[in-house]
Amino acid sequence: MAVVSGLLLGAALAAAGCGIGPGSDVGGVSLTVTRDYGAEPVQPPLEDEATEADTVMRVLDRNAEISTRYGGGFVSSIDGLGEAVRNGDRFDWFFYMNGVEAPVGAADFPLRGGEAIWWDYHDWSAAERVPAVVGSWPRPLHGGYEGETHPVALVCMGGGPACGAVRRKLRQADITPVRDSPDDAIRVLVGPWARLREDPAAAQLEGGPQVSGVFADFANRQGGGYRLEGLDEGGEQVRRFGPGAGLVATTRRYEAPPVWLVSGATARGALAAAGLLDAAHLRDRYAVATEGGRETPLPIR
Repeated sequence: MAVVSGLLLGAALAAAGCGIGPGSDVGGVSLTVTRDYGAEPVQPPLEDEATEADTVMRVLDRNAEISTRYGGGFVSSIDGLGEAVRNGDRFDWFFYMNGVEAPVGAADFPLRGGEAIWWDYHDWSAAERVPAVVGSWPRPLHGGYEGETHPVALVCMGGGPACGAVRRKLRQADITPVRDSPDDAIRVLVGPWARLREDPAAAQLEGGPQVSGVFADFANRQGGGYRLEGLDEGGEQVRRFGPGAGLVATTRRYEAPPVWLVSGATARGALAAAGLLDAAHLRDRYAVATEGGRETPLPIR
């Protein structure tokens, strides 16, 4: 499913030439363009100054060579990399605003300044939608999404020391979690998977990437407990992690705010995952596993 721009690119550009000026500056935005779930950059990340007349499409158009189809309704290619079917697998462009899959098309998404725009080209055969990603940290926990700020609720579910570690990471990113968990809060769930799976949003992982958008699973172990498994782009299990492995991922249930997961097969794994909460570990990644101090971007290539 390619990202739909919503408004025709040509119409948007025509409007700019029919008496509508560029408007006042609203501030800087960042633009990231990658492929294969963030594995490779298509162009270096950059900062651009946006105006009140700008949209995501306009920022992309002035910083990259693009082509569209259906009268400008879809982004067909960026810098020569275009939609394709390879060995039955479908590849297209998708974009995220502040770490959340955009609800409208690029030409219909205005900018207010401060946004992180991320375009990624990938195989979407195993997951038609990836509703949220961790790679724009600390967004949307800091700064919100879809033009609105949201409280952040830290929900400790048997995480022990991991909860304190996550709280420190949030404060370092200028995020102060609220004490309760209002309906509009972006929740950060911390704890071993046996506890997190009690939450309906977190439990989506057990339905696979097509349900959760996360290329990881917690499988039952013989004798009890769970084991973290890493999946490839096709949604197939390709790696089994040990009991001390951790996972940082995010998902979304229906139209509710995103839910961040800081978890592991054990509380020790959740503590290891807490150490990943910074831009150095999360930037341009959909989700990340860690074991023995070594991080693994997900999906696994």
